[in-house]
Amino acid sequence: MRYRKGRMNKKVYSCDPVGVALGWQNQGAKLLHIVDLDGAMTGEQVNFPIIARIIKSLSIPVEVSGGIRDFRTMKKIIDKGAERIVIGTKAIEDSIFLKDAIKKFGKKICMGLDSSGGNKIGVDGWRRSIRINIKPLLMSLDRVHLKTIIFTDIKRDGTLEGMDIARVRNILNATNIDVIVSGGVSALSDVKKLVRLDRANLKGVIIGKALYENVFSLSEAIKCGQD
Repeated sequence: MRYRKGRMNKKVYSCDPVGVALGWQNQGAKLLHIVDLDGAMTGEQVNFPIIARIIKSLSIPVEVSGGIRDFRTMKKIIDKGAERIVIGTKAIEDSIFLKDAIKKFGKKICMGLDSSGGNKIGVDGWRRSIRINIKPLLMSLDRVHLKTIIFTDIKRDGTLEGMDIARVRNILNATNIDVIVSGGVSALSDVKKLVRLDRANLKGVIIGKALYENVFSLSEAIKCGQD
């Protein structure tokens, strides 16, 4: 299952998550992004056993998000071999927690910055939003030595409507932190537009629905990213 514009979409693409993960690896994926959607809603890692099986089955790095809001959960996921863990709600609402997490786990900490428009950031599985001035927030993240941000455009997530390249450019220009972008990829042209931004801190793009709906193949997307 997945989100569409921040709301749960009940469409099921497969009942074999490990098999799907292996399929993406076989098609050339260099990193797999996993979201525990149930965890994002409840604030706890609901699907940890499945996620642990996926990590164990793959040889490529895996980053995990959704419901990660305490150090015990973070350590549990990292101990299973996750390359990175993505924290959103807790990091947004508790800057001390984020700072302590970075001190404890270093570059394995990634922050999810999920924008629902303007200066509104989605939290609690995107069920609510809070207002934050994003540019000062990015400056504060740089000061605590955060290494990676995942910036998601909630309004375009799961829509196949195309990325808001101007918003992506603004985020990249406002920070030197590595950024992975997400939300709205609808065609290979979106990947090409990201490449043309030519920003050293743009480290990747998360593609979901376009691949599951066979709009293009993963190998085609990888080729576009390398051209």
